[in-house]
Amino acid sequence: MNYMNVPSSFSWEGLGDIGEGRTNLGYEMPVIVYRLFQYALKDILSREYGEDMSAEIYRAAGHLAGLQFARKVLDLSGDFDYFITNLQKQLADLRIGILRIEKADLTNLSLTLTVSEDLDCSGLPVTDETVCDYDEGFIAGILEAYTGKVFIVKEIDCWATGDRTCRFTANIKNTA
Repeated sequence: MNYMNVPSSFSWEGLGDIGEGRTNLGYEMPVIVYRLFQYALKDILSREYGEDMSAEIYRAAGHLAGLQFARKVLDLSGDFDYFITNLQKQLADLRIGILRIEKADLTNLSLTLTVSEDLDCSGLPVTDETVCDYDEGFIAGILEAYTGKVFIVKEIDCWATGDRTCRFTANIKNTA
């Protein structure tokens, strides 16, 4: 199923007023709780639909979240350097990860970027497999919101492959 062609009922407002709802506990929680949810859900999806479909679902969810995140949290009005600086700050402030751009070909909109201390995988055991499917979609959604173009993002290095940072390539999707 191509989730990109099915209308979404998700909205940023549907996330609620966390400040009102969590007056004592607040906005933050340990990363382990986030991962408990994420990896338990991924396990169920993998067993029910297979590893490839689970990864596709995670990418689609990340893409949707990335679009909403970019539109609600980021200032998309500046040039590329401003956009990246703003994105780096928001990702760090929200404790999602530390973003660095390794290569940027702005003519062809092709990037290589890293996310260190990644929320999804930093500290996981080495399994020799990349695991950041959600992040691939999240980054693609953010880039799409900024550029108006559809991106394919692929993780090429991951904590779980033995690297100490996640590395991604991002390229415009070929529609031909």
